[in-house]
Amino acid sequence: MEQPVHALKDLFAQLGLPDDADSIESFIRTHSPLAESVKLADAPFWTSAQAGFLREELAEDADWAELVDQLSAALRAG
Repeated sequence: MEQPVHALKDLFAQLGLPDDADSIESFIRTHSPLAESVKLADAPFWTSAQAGFLREELAEDADWAELVDQLSAALRAG
């Protein structure tokens, strides 16, 4: 399996969020658990720009899509 081009911290930076390990952990803890019925991009804590980016990357199955899926799983596991 190919290694992802980006790391989770890169996704947070792309979303304009603090991207250090403690901030990522805090974000996930604060926003978990996300209900299975809610698409990640539809979660109420995103700005419209952030939600648009998440939707676009998943729709295009772009380099970021694997990390978007990883974030979604982390938020649901909470």
